[in-house]
Amino acid sequence: MDRIDPLLMQGNEAIARALIENGCVVATSYPGTPASEILSGVMSWQKAEGVAMHVEWAINEKVALEIAYAGSQSGLRTAVAMKQVGLNVASDPLMSAVYLGVTGGFIVISADDPGPHSSQTEQDSRLLAMLAKIPVLDPDSPGQAQELVALAFELSEEFQVPVMLRPTTRVCHACQDIQPAPVKKLGRTADFRKNPSRWAATPNFRYRLHLELNEKLARMAAYGPTAPRRLNPGARANKAIVASGAAAGHAREIMKNLGLWDNIPFFQVIQPYPLHSEFTTEILRDFDEILVLEETTGVIEMQLRDRDKVRGKLSGAVPEAGELLPELIEGIIAGFAGVTVPAVPQPPTGGGRRPTLCPGCPHRASFYAIKKTAPKGIYPSDIGCYTLGANLGGVDTVLCMGASVSQAAGFHHAYRVTGEERDVVATIGDSTFFHSGIPPLIDAVTQRSRFVLVILDNATTAMTGNQPTPAVPLAGGVPVEISSVVEGCGVRFCKTGDPLDLPGFTRLVKEAVEFARKDSVAVVIAKSPCLVDRNRPKLQRDQVEIDVTCTGCKVCTSQFECPALVFDEATKKVTTDLLICSGCGVCMDVCPSRSIKPREEKP
Repeated sequence: MDRIDPLLMQGNEAIARALIENGCVVATSYPGTPASEILSGVMSWQKAEGVAMHVEWAINEKVALEIAYAGSQSGLRTAVAMKQVGLNVASDPLMSAVYLGVTGGFIVISADDPGPHSSQTEQDSRLLAMLAKIPVLDPDSPGQAQELVALAFELSEEFQVPVMLRPTTRVCHACQDIQPAPVKKLGRTADFRKNPSRWAATPNFRYRLHLELNEKLARMAAYGPTAPRRLNPGARANKAIVASGAAAGHAREIMKNLGLWDNIPFFQVIQPYPLHSEFTTEILRDFDEILVLEETTGVIEMQLRDRDKVRGKLSGAVPEAGELLPELIEGIIAGFAGVTVPAVPQPPTGGGRRPTLCPGCPHRASFYAIKKTAPKGIYPSDIGCYTLGANLGGVDTVLCMGASVSQAAGFHHAYRVTGEERDVVATIGDSTFFHSGIPPLIDAVTQRSRFVLVILDNATTAMTGNQPTPAVPLAGGVPVEISSVVEGCGVRFCKTGDPLDLPGFTRLVKEAVEFARKDSVAVVIAKSPCLVDRNRPKLQRDQVEIDVTCTGCKVCTSQFECPALVFDEATKKVTTDLLICSGCGVCMDVCPSRSIKPREEKP
């Protein structure tokens, strides 16, 4: 293509662009913040550049990794993207793939979420890279993420191993001017060469492959292109600062602002594992004190192995949890250098309105019906925007994707063996059900578990940006009906209802609860499209208004908690915020005094 001017890109877009530029032919993902935009970006650049590729939103991270890995076994450059907790799901094939190795370059992009901002944990993917024994590259900015994609493909093909690229939230969602490079035409064709002793290795061969992997690690720890970078070679001191990832970018700016850039040597580690052996020897030899800044765990610090000289998370100099924000890093560096900085202003205490489901969200009606039908029930739930059902009192547990089904069975058996009965109503999203809800549902059927599973089917993966689900795939895909899957699992009660028809849906949930009490697991599919999904038809219903008969009971604002309904402390009555009222009309069925009516004056 002709040279184009730099473009302002999000970090995830820069990664996507780099995959296209460097000959990636297969790209897969399961959406999860902060990684969601990577595959969307690949789709956009693929179309813009007219590149022949297979790009797929897979059913879960394990499947996504296995598809991309097979492409690598065929000699092509491939990549898979996910968030850090998704790497747990993909860890089984990853561990094995490292032993077997690759032919074409294979990048595993695992976006970490220090903080965490939108995750169950703030786990450090670099630790899993250490467990798997694969190299991991740690970019500090969108521009460096683009650079390291190219290096990752080269490293992968040089040593025939998967390579992890580990951007964090501040890299994924930061924006920077990026210079697009020409798209490489590698001209490769799929060429899988059968070699059972490698690709289908038995335990005896796996031992040999493990020995080979250890030898590769030693060579990767001496690979020049991934060596730590000394960024201020003129600085001289008996102290040094070592940093990686977003913390390196923050530290660089802070040292310049504090006047320390020309005084204290600064090293950026782009490959935190395996840490270069020569670098380890030299920095411990040349400096008396070494400050290590990294998120979220002391991976570099552990490899330096000198508790007397090294200051970091293990020594207590750097917090062991939470994000390393610039103001925090400033205080750490100042203390290390022996300089003072002005006190950081503290943010005001308290906060605004807590997060809540969107006005008109069908999940709100589902939770309301569940609570009304089984008021003393236990409500296991799952990972998705519907986790906000906790605000409505409709979510008691959130463990991991798919766990609501398993935990519902667990709660039933726990009460059963102690001679008690308790209604259990679990909730799971449509995308999450396909991701990891099917195996535990089969288990529940075979074990005669008795609970209700409400599958919240809003026809999209709403929490991460409205990516497609198997039930509503991208154009050209074959849809898979949730009800067919449920019935195929052996469930004898499976019915679908619209939660926005609150009276009818409540009756359906009640029927399911009664079936579960007497027989086995019952499934209700709450089918109503996400209101913010632009691909779905919008509701054609009237907004509402509150008449003078409102008693101020607050059922609609506290128990139903619709953001479009506001309690006025002055009048002790409820009013409607017409700017956000979607016109779903469910509140009319919720109001005990029937004071909520269709709005007569049309906008």
